[in-house]
Amino acid sequence: MFDDLFGAASSTAEGLPAVREGAPLAVRMRPRTLTEVAGQEHLLVAGSPLRRLVEPASEAARRAAPTSVVLWGPPGTGKTTLAYLIASTSGRRFVELSAVTAGVKDVRAVIDDARRRLATDGTETVLFIDEVHRFTKAQQDALLPSVENRWVTLVAATTENPSFSVNSPLLSRSLLLTLQPLSVDDVRALVRRAVDDERGLAGGVELERDAEEHLLRLAGGDARKALTILEAAAGAALSAQDEPGDDDEHGPVVVDLATVERAIDVAAVRYDRDGDQHYDVISAFIKSMRGSDVDASLHYLARMIAAGEDPRFIARRIVIAAAEDVGMADPSALQTAVAAAQAVALIGMPEARIILAEAVVHLATAPKSNAAYVGIDRALADVRAGRIGSVPAHLRDAHYAGAQKLGHGQGYVYAHDEPHAVAAQQYLPDELAGTHYYEPSDRGFERQVTDRLARIRSILGGDGPDA
Repeated sequence: MFDDLFGAASSTAEGLPAVREGAPLAVRMRPRTLTEVAGQEHLLVAGSPLRRLVEPASEAARRAAPTSVVLWGPPGTGKTTLAYLIASTSGRRFVELSAVTAGVKDVRAVIDDARRRLATDGTETVLFIDEVHRFTKAQQDALLPSVENRWVTLVAATTENPSFSVNSPLLSRSLLLTLQPLSVDDVRALVRRAVDDERGLAGGVELERDAEEHLLRLAGGDARKALTILEAAAGAALSAQDEPGDDDEHGPVVVDLATVERAIDVAAVRYDRDGDQHYDVISAFIKSMRGSDVDASLHYLARMIAAGEDPRFIARRIVIAAAEDVGMADPSALQTAVAAAQAVALIGMPEARIILAEAVVHLATAPKSNAAYVGIDRALADVRAGRIGSVPAHLRDAHYAGAQKLGHGQGYVYAHDEPHAVAAQQYLPDELAGTHYYEPSDRGFERQVTDRLARIRSILGGDGPDA
């Protein structure tokens, strides 16, 4: 059964789960070789660390391969598949732990067993830890000796940024491989393979084009989700056609858009097949919030939700709009947007629609200003054009030995010692003195900023009114 799933290998890898009859379609269609892996071309080029780990050309190449790998990427991009391939193609023993259920005791037991096997008969172990970001510091620390001494080949998978979720000592001893979201064409190829392949639906169904497009849109680049939806739709279609005595009377059962909708209980919003409607709707959504039309904003939000758009994508667009279009006219809008994005990721749909709606209402009804957005772009334009200049001497770091002899910090005025906590001194480099990048509007909170900024600039030697 293992060889049927993963193809020929140098030796059978102990511990890899066999694919039972009736296993989910996503499990049955798991790639057997690197050539079947969808996307991730940047990780699979000849000579890449991952390819050397999966397909060592020689014993020397095998010893030079990385001993610890952290796979970082969105759900359904192939992290578990790559872990299975590392074990299967090299014949290593495979052990899988879930960070959700395993503790330090479980980790140490696996490592002790791996050390014993390595010492007695030379058996190497691939330890796969899914959702490693859920491990505590103590659990991650327990992995360090096994990584340093090559007692196991550690493959850790995470959907969270490892820079924040994986301990620095473990991360520094690991090779970080970033998996990219699968493109629509990548997922399309997987779906079509599953329809035709003997391991999948074996040509028993025919997926209509509009049904396929709807399925791909709902999958959102997640291969596992796409195959799960396909399996549900195919099951619904086959059940509807399952009449005694008619088994040989029909060709492939057609899976149309209505069947997909019934199977997953999500009605399709008619996006055209080239995806123009996707971009049109998100564009209209952003422009409606910018234009303060709360009703239109909610309408386009509803269209995206009904079409199965990833709520995290919608939340990210709301955060951008809060910074770009509302800005300092209502600083709390960004707080609302960021809180909404975090809450959406925490609870998911369908409740996330309420959170998104609250954020949209806040942004659409808030006063608008793009002054901060324009200001940073003006400053960047100067920097990129070479208008940089030297940091004024009185602002330079004066804490290291010899700095004072260079004049660093001399003449600096501590702002808190001055009236209004504003010191009358130059902060910009000489060639930019007097430059104004930020020009606040007269809307919302920025009306107060305008008055205060004019007084500050007057004290600093700008051209505002007298303080």
